[in-house]
Amino acid sequence: MTTPILVLNSGSSSIKYELIDMDGPVSLAQGLVERIGEATSRVEHDARGITHVIDRPLADHREGLAAMAEAFDATIPVDPAALVAVGHRVVHGGDRFAQPAVIDDEVLSAIRECIPLAPLHNPANLTGIEVALQAFPYCPHVAVFDTAFHQSMPAASYRYAIDRGVAEEHMIRRYGFHGTSHAYVSRRAAEFLGIPLEMSRIITLHLGNGASACAVRGGRSIDTSMGLTPLAGLVMGTRSGDIDPGALIHLLRAGLTVDEVDTLLNKRSGMKGLAGANDLRQVHAAAETGDAEAREALEVYVHAIRHFLGAYLVELGGADAVVFTAGVGENDPAVREAVCADIARLGIAIDSAKNAATRGPEDVVDLTARGAPVKILVVPTDEELEIATQSLAAVVDSGAAVIEPRAGW
Repeated sequence: MTTPILVLNSGSSSIKYELIDMDGPVSLAQGLVERIGEATSRVEHDARGITHVIDRPLADHREGLAAMAEAFDATIPVDPAALVAVGHRVVHGGDRFAQPAVIDDEVLSAIRECIPLAPLHNPANLTGIEVALQAFPYCPHVAVFDTAFHQSMPAASYRYAIDRGVAEEHMIRRYGFHGTSHAYVSRRAAEFLGIPLEMSRIITLHLGNGASACAVRGGRSIDTSMGLTPLAGLVMGTRSGDIDPGALIHLLRAGLTVDEVDTLLNKRSGMKGLAGANDLRQVHAAAETGDAEAREALEVYVHAIRHFLGAYLVELGGADAVVFTAGVGENDPAVREAVCADIARLGIAIDSAKNAATRGPEDVVDLTARGAPVKILVVPTDEELEIATQSLAAVVDSGAAVIEPRAGW
């Protein structure tokens, strides 16, 4: 018996996908269609260790999904009629969606309405959905929004102190992102600690090329570092994180165009702007050779994380755990050590030896120093599994399909 769900994450020129049997759950296959629209398009597909690569031009997402189906046929053939659901990552759902939504014309329209809030992401997500609806017409499709998890934030957390009329007209408020990751790792942390989710107080640090922090009380987000867009909050690979809005006015008055400021903040800032590289491995290597700018960049990076960590400890009234996740969080002992340094009086102390030995764990790892009351955990994130989990729940709750035994792959 299988309960197969296909998860799609459609970018402007890529489709990341995974087929998950929710009876396990177990990953049946995963892959990436990249450089769509270019002569060098490529599909890299892995089905339980069986790999398949396709190198040929793919004009659009329709051809990209066809190439994905071809890769499945070459490894584990998939009957589209056997799918329980197709789950789609959608970056921005505005303030309308606090839960995943079975896709219909109304949901598609709402995603379009949010394009001004995520002009780089929602159009690509929408294209992927529209193509997938035609490719897989026999099952429900579900939109899982990055922003939905944070819709539980109180007004004190999400409201900006600007004119209410202007804010409402332009939909300006804190929305937050990485919601599927924060939801997944906070739940896994509570399970690991044996704490009922509804009683838990957890601070999650999603540290990758994009990065955000979240305060989670009782399994619900009460605050997060990203804002109207994914630009706010922590220092990131190429994004600035928090910056005085007056600096932007100053740059505009100095003659930079809006597009130039946009490019500066999103693509030429963060670690790339400070140290010349967005890959922290390169920044660490430079710092170790005595590069002063690289050392300073790492200090700025860690300072921002500790800033939000302290704020969320106050907001939660203490924490059961601090969770590190995503590429940097799971693989960079030096960052974890620096974030947790010299705050034992706050209940946070890290086991340095265990931390140094932990890189890319497959399961939850406890790095807490002996006797420290706040647990320090590394929890590998799995956003695709979270999207599949939420998609299945949405289908069951909506009655969009009857979940029955399906033929094996």
